[in-house]
Amino acid sequence: MTKSYTEFPEALLQKSKVVEAVIFASAVPVKARDLVAYLADESELSAVISIIEERYGAFSGVELVRREDAYAFRTRPEIAEALSIDRQVERPLSRAAMEVLAIIAYHQPVTRAEIEEIRGISLSKGTMDILLEIGWIKPKGRRRTPGRPLTWGTAPAFLDHFGLEALDALPGMEELKSSGLLRKGIVLGGLGEGDNQTGLDADEDDAIGSDEDLLEMAFDETEFADEDR
Repeated sequence: MTKSYTEFPEALLQKSKVVEAVIFASAVPVKARDLVAYLADESELSAVISIIEERYGAFSGVELVRREDAYAFRTRPEIAEALSIDRQVERPLSRAAMEVLAIIAYHQPVTRAEIEEIRGISLSKGTMDILLEIGWIKPKGRRRTPGRPLTWGTAPAFLDHFGLEALDALPGMEELKSSGLLRKGIVLGGLGEGDNQTGLDADEDDAIGSDEDLLEMAFDETEFADEDR
C-alpha cells in the first residue's frame, strides 16, 4: 500500500516543499545530486520525490517527471493539445516600406506621386499595399488638382503601434538632429530642407531588424518601443 504524503514526518514535508520550489524555478531539469543538497542525506530523496508526485496527482495539470538522473515539471500529455497556441509570425517591413511610412507620417495628406518625388525613386508594386493591409495608412481623400489623385495619411493603428497620442507627438527636425537620429545622406521626405535624395537606385526589400529601426532615425526607441513583439 502506497504511503500517503500526509503520513510523512513534518520535517520531511517541509523539505519536499523546498525541493519542489527548486525544480519549479529551474528552466532545465534539476539533477538528483543537486537536490540532495537541500536534504539531510541522499536517503531522503526517494521519500521527497514520492511526496511531490502525490501532491501533483491525477487531478493536477502538471506532473513531476524524471529525465535520466534529473527531475522537472511538465504538462500532462492528455491536456497538452488544449494548451497549443497558433501564433501569426509577422514579417519585418522592408526598408522601402518604412521610408514610405515615415514620408506619409510627416507629409500627410500626400499622393503617391509626391512620395516618389520625395524619395527620388519609383515605388515598387505592393509597398503601399503592405502598409494598407496592416492598417497603418488609409486614404485621405482626393486632391483638387488635375486628375484628382488620391492622398494618403496614417491610420489610428499607426499611432497605437508606436505609442503616439497624436501626430504632433512625432519628433521634429531639430529633435531628430539633436538626438543624432537624422544623419547626412538620409532624408525624411522634405523634412530635411537642405538634404538630398537617399541615393537608392530602386525600392529595397531588405528587411530591417525591428520596428524601432524606422528609417534608422525617425522614432527614438526609448520613446516608441514595440510592446508585443
